[in-house]
Amino acid sequence: MRVATAQLPDLDNSDDRIFTTANAVIVLDGASAFVPVPIPAAAYADTLGREVQQRLTDEPAAELANTLADAIAATATALDLTPGESPSATVAIARVRAGHVDVLMLGDTQVVLPDQIIRDDRLGALGFAASRKYRDRLASGTGYDDEHRDLLRELQTEQAKHRNRDGGYWIAEATPDAAYHAITTRRPTDEVPWLVLATDGAYTPMQHLGLDDWPHVAAATSRDLGAVLARCHQWEADDDPNGRALPRAKRHDDKSLAAISGV
Repeated sequence: MRVATAQLPDLDNSDDRIFTTANAVIVLDGASAFVPVPIPAAAYADTLGREVQQRLTDEPAAELANTLADAIAATATALDLTPGESPSATVAIARVRAGHVDVLMLGDTQVVLPDQIIRDDRLGALGFAASRKYRDRLASGTGYDDEHRDLLRELQTEQAKHRNRDGGYWIAEATPDAAYHAITTRRPTDEVPWLVLATDGAYTPMQHLGLDDWPHVAAATSRDLGAVLARCHQWEADDDPNGRALPRAKRHDDKSLAAISGV
């Protein structure tokens, strides 16, 4: 299979991570912290991604949920993390093996197939008041002011109460059992000639700007993918710096794309 990737900003300044093995791609999006956590989200996403990558390298046919659960446990131990008080990350894994494509999704990174978009919307479905309020304020033209930042802290505090529990949402953090609540699917490879993995910082502005021609994106080179992300970043900076046209938590979210073709 052919894999092309792009990230903006660069790795040293991003909470996103992309890892690959001979037959798998792993994309993580570390959650921006508006309330204190013991380590940066980037460090968490990096450690977790490497744990998943090593396990899938050692055991390419391992069950993805088991692999992720073991990786979360190892990461929590290595970083001395406590459930409910730790950074978190979305995880998307796409693997090609034995005539099938396996996908695992935990959090709002999305995987695009020719006939399906897979995304975990359980967090958004909870409908927190602070989320609605900050988006409404941005749409009205308030910009990223002090009240906006207060609302984001309020939102994350409320989200933490519902994290990794029934009736709430599930995310990679310090609870290995979260992996068994991931969204998974398996498809024959002849139905999936290509896939695109995208963090929300990438696909949200891409969709808004009409840059989500996914078959075209799937065939793009890494340089082409980088140009797409740069176009989104430029639009955010020049055309919508205050989040009025596209309300979002911050002006620029980290952006990552991984395109898999020749499956």
